[in-house]
Amino acid sequence: MSALNPPRPHTETLANGLRVTLRHAPDLKRCAAALRVAAGSHDVPLAWPGLAHFLEHLLFLGTERFAADQGLMAYVQGHGGQVNAKTCERTTDFFFELPPKDFSAGLERLSDMLAHPRMSPQDQQREREVLHAEFVAWSQDVTAQQQQALFDGLSPSHPLRGFHAGNRDSLPLEQADFQQALKDFHQRFYQTGQMTLSLVGPQSLEELRQLALDFGAVIAPGEKVVQATPRALMPSSDRTYHQANEQRLDLLFTFESLPAASSEALAFLCHWLNVAKPGGLLAQLRARDLAEHMKARILYHYADQAVLHIEFTTTAAADEIRHNVLDWLGFFAAQGDWQPLREQYAALLQRQQQISGALQLARLDSEQLAAGLSEHGVTALDFVLEKIGAVDNFSGDWQLPAPNPFLRVAAPPQNAGLIRGQTSKHRGLRTFAQDRSRSRRENSPMQFSQVLPDNTAQGAIYLRWRLEACPHASLQQQMDMRLQPLCEEAREAGVAVSFNASGNEWLLKLTGLQEPMPIVLEQVLKALTAADDDSLQMESERPVLIPIKQLLKALPDQCLMPSAVSTDASSLWTTARWDGLAMGLSTQTQPALGLALSRVPGIADNQTSSLCSINSQRLWTTFDTASSEHALLLFCPTATREICDEAAWRLLASVCQTPFYQRLRVELQLGYAVFSALRQIHGHTGILFGVQSPGTPALKLLEHIEHFLSELPALVEAIDEAAFITQRQALADQFDLAALPLEQAAELLWQGKQAGHSSDYLTQLAVSIMATEKADLIAAAHRLRDAEGGWRCLVTGRDAQAPWPETK
Repeated sequence: MSALNPPRPHTETLANGLRVTLRHAPDLKRCAAALRVAAGSHDVPLAWPGLAHFLEHLLFLGTERFAADQGLMAYVQGHGGQVNAKTCERTTDFFFELPPKDFSAGLERLSDMLAHPRMSPQDQQREREVLHAEFVAWSQDVTAQQQQALFDGLSPSHPLRGFHAGNRDSLPLEQADFQQALKDFHQRFYQTGQMTLSLVGPQSLEELRQLALDFGAVIAPGEKVVQATPRALMPSSDRTYHQANEQRLDLLFTFESLPAASSEALAFLCHWLNVAKPGGLLAQLRARDLAEHMKARILYHYADQAVLHIEFTTTAAADEIRHNVLDWLGFFAAQGDWQPLREQYAALLQRQQQISGALQLARLDSEQLAAGLSEHGVTALDFVLEKIGAVDNFSGDWQLPAPNPFLRVAAPPQNAGLIRGQTSKHRGLRTFAQDRSRSRRENSPMQFSQVLPDNTAQGAIYLRWRLEACPHASLQQQMDMRLQPLCEEAREAGVAVSFNASGNEWLLKLTGLQEPMPIVLEQVLKALTAADDDSLQMESERPVLIPIKQLLKALPDQCLMPSAVSTDASSLWTTARWDGLAMGLSTQTQPALGLALSRVPGIADNQTSSLCSINSQRLWTTFDTASSEHALLLFCPTATREICDEAAWRLLASVCQTPFYQRLRVELQLGYAVFSALRQIHGHTGILFGVQSPGTPALKLLEHIEHFLSELPALVEAIDEAAFITQRQALADQFDLAALPLEQAAELLWQGKQAGHSSDYLTQLAVSIMATEKADLIAAAHRLRDAEGGWRCLVTGRDAQAPWPETK
């Protein structure tokens, strides 16, 4: 297997004051940049709350050199990357990920937009309306308001109690003083002395350093600005408070004058508070019927101040919960220097680093956190526990959780004949759909694809069950709760586990380090098929999603045939038909999976499932989200499964992305959640359009989308031939296996299997994209406009009359 990513990046400060971290990670197929500006919402003048957030938005609206449709966001999206930004209390982050050959052009755009923002009056006016729409949604969002209310116990003079998002009232664009403050903030903080640039990629350190030098040459040089020290967190000598309602309790602990390495100490403490498996605090609170769920996190940390939040789902009295937590913390404080726990913690952090992609690593490097708990961290943890009030004369019968078994993996068996537990149904585990390429039927329900290289540290396993009935929502919740400790341990060991119900299908997915996968899969299957546990019957409170996210969660169910609902898990497993796909697994890992595969419940089935076609139909489904906001999703699948159709749809999605966003969000200002993208759902390939708006109802949103699609053929026809060729090449390059991260490649191959494509699906797709001519794309735009493959519309609210047939 290939070498692992190095544990620490190279750090230095360039001559112009720009601090850089550089990580050479030869195994990565992508590059990433994370730029942190040491300035945030608490650094703006008191007269203009929201100014920092507003500036972050303005920076993406184009420069004289790169207009918005050629700027960072459009460029990254057009080359299959990721891009975003975030304004926090004392920092603002910009980050993106791209293939190596496109990385320098992305950095060029990032430096230009930071150094030379246009900030025209028209741009400001439009973007303020977007921020105001976000503010309206935020003010009506229950979860967001609960989050803000957590700070109510702090001093009224502390900036955490203030408003910082920005809206029409706080951003008076027409006032000269505001415009001057906006320019002053940019000039004061957006300079090299206030920035840290983190670069990660397979390039050498010398190449990465040159990229950093080129970036820094564009940014205005400057010296580090001392950010103002905030006022005391609490108005009195008290350092803790709580908030309680019917089924929720929030304990909050505040800290002043924290010593060095306190960030290590707080992260370490939160980790062990959050361990949900037997032996952890939550398991013992559950055993005492005191709490069903618990989560500890750092709400705020700047300089020597911090706020620790511990949230409980409980009906117990606050004093009783508080007493038990402090008693456990006393037990925790009595563990000396926590050496065994420190070793486990360092091991899991190292595992997380091994499986992190370029973007995750770049953002981690920009945080500059330690990879464990150092000796200075031990000193800081002693200080934190003392301030909380934890003493070592605890009275409870507490214990520590057992070490994570997935961090210690036994050596795989040497014999690669019949896999242990293998039957004749498991023979011939090679590539999927080889009947097309070798004129024979693959007999195994679990197929081992050889499309991805098997000499890397990572792999992926997909297992699907097609059920005779839809599982009841309570069944899914029970299984989620049963899997929660296992999933957390697997995540710590470098394996991401997800188990999702969609219509009458269950899908289990494992991605990450392949070494622990056999034992993880075995334990997950045991948990899924275990007899119902009465202690898992209690329904837990789940976060309320914003309307557009509720629709996104519901969409996969709509793409399957409807069926009856069942609450009997055992009968569902007995009649379920299963198949699967494993990718990137080595010849050592494949035999080790035998025992787990022998325990897969259900009936082995290698037949390709039939897809539910909606050709030429327009279907309408309404959801009541109990929100005053309006949201709409329009999913437009291809009319056939042919790869040439998928290639044309992918090109159309690439063409639509920027102009659709420009039309509905920037020009019409319909809302803040506006997007279009290609999606694959249960083997269906389609273009998905989405909008969430505070004031425009669903029928009107649909009207705007239909108008956009009516103009799409002309928009395609107007594309310059050279620009079309460049865009086509950029899209085809995204399916080069040498450049695809394993998780993304695995998802594409799984979708290809569901659609019945052969094992060289990705190669055929890239070829088909390059063979698509402009005339083909214009014809595809007409087919999309005319709903040849059908339109499936999901909306929130209760419109007076649906324009198409309604579905449930």
